[in-house]
Amino acid sequence: MIGLISATAAGAAARDRLAAAWPDRTHVYGGPVADAVRTAFAECEQLVCFLATGAVVRLVAPLLDDKRTDPGVVCVDEGGRFAVSLVGGHGGANELARAVGEVLGAEPVVTTATDAVGLPGLDTLGLPVEGDVAGVSRALLDGEPVALRAEVSWPLPPLPAAGEGAYAVRVTDRLVEPAEREVVLRPPSLVVGVGASKGAPVDEVLGLVEEALRDAGLSAVSVAELATVDAKAEEPGIVGAAERLGVPLVTYAAEELAGVEVPNPSDAPLAAVGTPSVAEAAALVGGGELLVPKRKSAAAPAMATCAVVRRPGRGRLAVVGLGPGARDLVTPRAQAELRRASVLVGLDQYVDQIRDLLRPGTRVLESGLGAEEERARTAVEEARRGHAVALIGSGDAGVYAMASPALAEASDDIDVVGVPGVTAALAAGAILGAPLGHDHVSISLSDLHTPWEVIERRVRAAAEADIVVTFYNPRSRGRDWQLPKALAILAEHREPATPVGVVRNASRADESSRLTTLAGLDPTTVDMMTVVTVGNTATRRIAGRMVTPRGYRWQEEPK
Repeated sequence: MIGLISATAAGAAARDRLAAAWPDRTHVYGGPVADAVRTAFAECEQLVCFLATGAVVRLVAPLLDDKRTDPGVVCVDEGGRFAVSLVGGHGGANELARAVGEVLGAEPVVTTATDAVGLPGLDTLGLPVEGDVAGVSRALLDGEPVALRAEVSWPLPPLPAAGEGAYAVRVTDRLVEPAEREVVLRPPSLVVGVGASKGAPVDEVLGLVEEALRDAGLSAVSVAELATVDAKAEEPGIVGAAERLGVPLVTYAAEELAGVEVPNPSDAPLAAVGTPSVAEAAALVGGGELLVPKRKSAAAPAMATCAVVRRPGRGRLAVVGLGPGARDLVTPRAQAELRRASVLVGLDQYVDQIRDLLRPGTRVLESGLGAEEERARTAVEEARRGHAVALIGSGDAGVYAMASPALAEASDDIDVVGVPGVTAALAAGAILGAPLGHDHVSISLSDLHTPWEVIERRVRAAAEADIVVTFYNPRSRGRDWQLPKALAILAEHREPATPVGVVRNASRADESSRLTTLAGLDPTTVDMMTVVTVGNTATRRIAGRMVTPRGYRWQEEPK
């Protein structure tokens, strides 16, 4: 919950705007300000104080205990111009300041050192962290060599790490103490499979799991889940062990577990629950390396079994649409994915557009025109190596761009995220007016990947169906006859005066646009940076804009 506190009428007005925007996330605290701050500090995960920063500093200073548990505090000034991340920046206050800024139109003020220079905070990576966080962070900020020692492959945001250095970031699920000048990140890489007889005590199950991890030199902090068979989904001992470890309990059908090859099958679980293995099979069902084979608890009789598997970190591929070119049409989600990626793959000219959005240490793999399939393969291969990868394309990456070849290469061994972008058709449509107000279709006139016979058949179908058409890749120096042919097909079904919109470099600095007609369009004025939108029989030119009505009723045009 986010506590909201104000002292003046202006502050209350801004407070109420935020409360209205986030009704399920916020609680307004009234009464004397000092009392409200104390109460909210004790009850909430975050606070937004519509007060001067000096006043808030004095009020919260006596309440501060531990930055890992204290609520994040954001201050908004009386004029609503700034949202200042005051306390707990890496505890969520930095992001809260940005979010408050978006709602109120305020400028977020973030002074956390790593955020200020674009470095990810070591305590913001979503992984448990131990060791000299301050010292290693300072070394990264100062440009000192920091070694990245990844004993477990795990997708991380970019870190400007070196092969060797006096400081180190160690990624491991081993039971180790951080060395001097070292930070240890513990990824959730371990899965513990558990079996138990009916009525097995929670202490026996939990003790077995903790003993197995300790004997294998593995950290309980890296346990991602307990896994068992469906028949044991409500077994109190297993449920309680998962709760006390603070991890989810995942269950599988006996038939699925029976199909998993294990080193130590047994007749007892086969007779009891329908699978020759519970602990090993439940741990191995998602793949991985068996670190601890099935072992029994020390009690007599033993009522619990467990096995431990290390699952490799799944790589992550984000296919990101950058929009038509303007920076303010690159979505916040796209920018977040660019900051998250440790590897960026893209066309060189698109990389140049967003290079300044990348974090220091991002590895950039760029190539020229015509290498789309190679870029797709490279992005998937990097994700399979366990990296966080962003594959970029212009417009929407799923429209004549990189999503199709990338997903054709990708299998289910990586996570794939699609980030939509503003397409050229949409950007051009907004410039022209509302030409896409009813059914419409986009057709590429490039026959590089599609035979012309197929393209022509699609153009003819759109013409006969009276659908608005946007042509991508309409004309190049070596391919100059396709656009006239496509226009001629449309002219068989539409009047010569049908509105046509021509937009070049939509949203970019050298953007140009014009309205003409089907009969008046000169194909020689069109190139590969242009999209051509041809209206249907209902499309009209109104006040210099191209408009296709949403319905089939159309008011008589003004005379």
